Amino acid sequence: MKKRKDLNDAALEMIANRFKLLSEPTRLKILHTLGDREMNVSELVAATGANQANVSKHLGILYDAGVVTRRKDGLTVNYRVADETIFELCDVVCSRLKTHFDLRRLSLNQLLQDIDPAAE
Repeated sequence: MKKRKDLNDAALEMIANRFKLLSEPTRLKILHTLGDREMNVSELVAATGANQANVSKHLGILYDAGVVTRRKDGLTVNYRVADETIFELCDVVCSRLKTHFDLRRLSLNQLLQDIDPAAE
């Protein structure tokens, strides 16, 4: 088992803020759309289906948090993920969700089998 770190209130607040940052589905969609490439707001709007104002707002939040970086190219601003650990965190959460729901599915199948042994 991994040893837990002693965290003070300030550290816990920063961790909570990072999780809050990632608790918005539109921000996650933007990050996963960006992946390992650079895109501008118009490309993100087309790829995510969100409106321009919403994409811009969320990009600003992600930029202020240091999760994305931006590069100006003439009148266009291109965004790229700056903090790749975001994807590692998402992978951990997805893996845990899969395990959780696989166990629930197995339990439900067993329950259904106990209720009606003829059911498959």
